[in-house]
Amino acid sequence: MLLGGLQKLSLIDYPGKLAAVVFTLGCNFRCGFCHNPELVLPALIKKQSRLAEADFFKFLRTRQGKIDGVVVTGGEPTLHQDLPDFISQIKKLGFLVKLDTNGSCPEMLRILLEQKLLDYIAMDIKSSPERYHRACGLTKINLSTIQKSIDFIKNSALPYNFRTTLAPNVVSEKDISQIRQWLGLAPYGAWLGETGVKLVLQEFRPEKTLAQYL
Repeated sequence: MLLGGLQKLSLIDYPGKLAAVVFTLGCNFRCGFCHNPELVLPALIKKQSRLAEADFFKFLRTRQGKIDGVVVTGGEPTLHQDLPDFISQIKKLGFLVKLDTNGSCPEMLRILLEQKLLDYIAMDIKSSPERYHRACGLTKINLSTIQKSIDFIKNSALPYNFRTTLAPNVVSEKDISQIRQWLGLAPYGAWLGETGVKLVLQEFRPEKTLAQYL
């Protein structure tokens, strides 16, 4: 597993839990509003220090009984074929695992769910379907893969949320309404809980973005 960093303690990334956050390297999207460009762009990845798996698991052993779980984020973790084995090793140490994903690799998500390796999932919904490719910094995107991931998550028995960053010129009020309809929420009304689907709106952080490196 290509690891690019470790946050030893987070009080916010895993709802209701004390967690460590491990960052994987590489992503298949080029979202201009991404605040982790060093984990995405090949030129920056080359300069990024690596975290050895052995060092990561050595750290985790010192946190047994002290934290609840591990958030696996990126980059995009589901691009890595060794992700199931990596998470399995985390689970064997007794930790809960939350996965952050862009939903572009539904088959990997299916494998992780079938092997019962996840305890919580957060999936980014970049924008409305008609503007999705633009939000991802791509010329085109197969939305059926995104839809599969949405369905896998909604049909799982796990706690989850979908997340949309309120990036300027990417997500408008109209887009939010369309996203809510896409996820099975009413376009207006109560924002959380009316169907059990959870959509979290995230603040855009302009201080460091991928667009600054393009």
